[in-house]
Amino acid sequence: MRRLVVNADDFGFTHDVNDGIVEAHQRGILTATTLMANGPAYAGAISLARRNPSLDIGCHLVLVGGQSLLRPGQDFPNSVARMMAAITARLLQPYAELRAQILRILDSGLEPLHMDTHKHTHLFPPVLDAVARLSSEFQIPWVRRPFDLPLPGAATPSGQVPWLVKTTSRGLQFVRKRFELVLEQNGCQTTDHFAGFQMTGRFHAAQLAELIRHLPDGLTEFMCHPGRLTGELRTAPTRLKESREAELEALTSPLVARALEEAAVKLVSYRELTGQRAG
Repeated sequence: MRRLVVNADDFGFTHDVNDGIVEAHQRGILTATTLMANGPAYAGAISLARRNPSLDIGCHLVLVGGQSLLRPGQDFPNSVARMMAAITARLLQPYAELRAQILRILDSGLEPLHMDTHKHTHLFPPVLDAVARLSSEFQIPWVRRPFDLPLPGAATPSGQVPWLVKTTSRGLQFVRKRFELVLEQNGCQTTDHFAGFQMTGRFHAAQLAELIRHLPDGLTEFMCHPGRLTGELRTAPTRLKESREAELEALTSPLVARALEEAAVKLVSYRELTGQRAG
């Protein structure tokens, strides 16, 4: 059986991103999203989550961009490299920072069962150790494993630079063995496959439909970033702007819905999967 979780990052980032995520769930194939506890539109996201109980809400843990919840008024580093330097110098404590974010989400009454990190920062060993520990502590079993499966040719975004993709892939494989060992040791659950890293901000309905037709057996997470583009998102600190509208259009496209039906791929959420091992 081929099963697919379609999970949107950045719930709580801006109100127009929130609206796009909910629309992708109501009218399209989106089954889950992860919430930024320090996001400027966090309160709006909580309100939308309560009005859309079928949308599976997890934690989108942040150490890059935005402000600390542990130290109000203090900004996080604005790049992954600076975050790594701050953690190495012990100026940033990932476990304490991320624990505060999870507690805020729990205090809202939500019961998250999955989590990932903004900018995939849990690929960095100290952040991974904190995330795995928090997964066990708060019984949030599902943790993203952000290693892309090979894309079928027709799903490859236009303008992709082959040597850069290959270099990135090799770099990820270097950390993969330890990554999977840490999750296993802490009893974390992961999907069998992951997709979306290479496609972020660069796919349309045709590429998504092609990916769906070629999904391997087992459970796959597809990461996406839908949204509506209004003045709020236009001025927000992110490179993903117009692409969020394109992703929303793809997620609600009849072409994509037909691909799911023709390929016999079942949409699922982490809530449905809890208590089951991937695969």
